[in-house]
Amino acid sequence: MSAVPDDIADPGLPIADLDDAVNRVEQELGRLFARIRVSWREAAATVHPDLQPLGYQVLTSIASGKATSAGAIIERLQTDKSAVSRHVRQLEQLGLVESVHDPEDRRARVLVATDLAQERIAVARARYEKRLGDRLRRWTAADLEHFTALLSSLGADPA
Repeated sequence: MSAVPDDIADPGLPIADLDDAVNRVEQELGRLFARIRVSWREAAATVHPDLQPLGYQVLTSIASGKATSAGAIIERLQTDKSAVSRHVRQLEQLGLVESVHDPEDRRARVLVATDLAQERIAVARARYEKRLGDRLRRWTAADLEHFTALLSSLGADPA
């Protein structure tokens, strides 16, 4: 199944009904985002009691290898330099992140997650994935494919 393109609305649906539907989607997205924030908070606490949700996001960005420098983390998380610096410093103090020489450019340094961090992230992710998986496995494969297509369409660059 594929999502309806953004520029095509149901011509049979009155504007007021469409506006109500959009409002309901916005409300449900708000509830979903709130639940995601709670999940990040729980995951952060699983890794370390003093870790904040943004610190957890910084750590998982580093651990995944998708962002191993402050600049890459800032770009990936769309946050400011001071927040990233503060969280990287905390992660280093907690023994969760190390700064090492870049194997491709020995003059540069990259951030890597320690074995301890990898272990604790695995525990946090397993809990989250179980909860999410338990909910999504109640849906049919067709519903999941449709949902994926709709999310992809919603998250696509509007340009």
